Amino acid sequence: MQRFDRVIVADWSAAATLSPARPSADAIWLGSIDASGASSTYHRSRSSAEATLAQAIDTALARGESLLIGCDFPMGYPKGFASHLTGTPTAPAVWAWLAAHIQDAPDNHNNRFQIAAHINRHFATATSHGPFWGRPASLNLPDLPTTKAVDYSALNLSERRGVETVVPRAQPVWKLYTTGAAGSQGLMGQPMIHRLSQRPQVAVWPFDPPAQITLAEVYPSLVSAAVRRDPAPIKDEAQVRLLAQALFSLSQTGQFAALLDCPANLEEGWILGAGHTTALLGALP
Repeated sequence: MQRFDRVIVADWSAAATLSPARPSADAIWLGSIDASGASSTYHRSRSSAEATLAQAIDTALARGESLLIGCDFPMGYPKGFASHLTGTPTAPAVWAWLAAHIQDAPDNHNNRFQIAAHINRHFATATSHGPFWGRPASLNLPDLPTTKAVDYSALNLSERRGVETVVPRAQPVWKLYTTGAAGSQGLMGQPMIHRLSQRPQVAVWPFDPPAQITLAEVYPSLVSAAVRRDPAPIKDEAQVRLLAQALFSLSQTGQFAALLDCPANLEEGWILGAGHTTALLGALP
C-alpha cells in the first residue's frame, strides 16, 4: 500500500522528566496531515504521545483508512546485536526485549541508562566496553562510559548501520547522551513500536511490507532546507509538520513507491526517504 489517507510524524524524546507545560523544543511533537489539512500537537510525556498514536490507529481501522506513522528514532541496530542480545537476529526481538526491561513512568522517569549498562555488561570483552556510551557524569554506571570508549571490531559490531552511510548526519545508535544523540530515543521508542506492532493490521517497514497501518523510521532533518524557510518559532514543530506534508503529498501523487527501495534486512532497518531528499523537498510548496 503506497497511498495513505493520513500521515503522522513523531519527533520523540527520551526526557526523564515531564517537558514544560508551555510548548517547547526538545520535546515530543506530532505532525499530522490528511485531506482536511495539516496540524501539530505537543506532548509532555511519551505516554501521552503513545496514547494519541494508538487512538489514531484505532480511528483509521474503524474508518477503513490507511495511516503512515513515522518515528524519529532508530528502530534497529547494526547486524549481530539482536542475535547476541536475544538469540534471534531480528529487530522485533530487540523491541520485545526492550519492552520487557525498559521502565517508563507517566512522568517520563525511566531506567534507560541502567538498561544500557546492563546490555553493555552482556557484550563487554577483555578489551572493550559494550556498544553503548554516553551518560550524565552524576550516574555511577561504570559499565556505561561517558565518552566513546568502545572497540566495535572487538565486539563484532559496526558503529553505524548501513542507512547511516546514506544519511551520514544521523547519529550512531549507540550514542545515548549529549548533543544530537539519538540512541536514548531508540531505547525509549522501540518498546512503543513493539506495543503498537501487536495491534491488528499494523506493519513496521522495512521489516514488513506496508499495510493499512504502517510504522516507519524517519529523519526529519531530510527536510531541513524547508524548515529553515518556515516561520514557525519551534524547529521541532516545523520538522514534523513539513515531513508529514511531504510524505503525504508523495503518497497522493503516486511517487511514494521510490521511498520504499532499500536493502532487505530484518535487523538494521532503514530511514524512510533516505537518499530521496530532492523528492521530499520537491513535494513541499
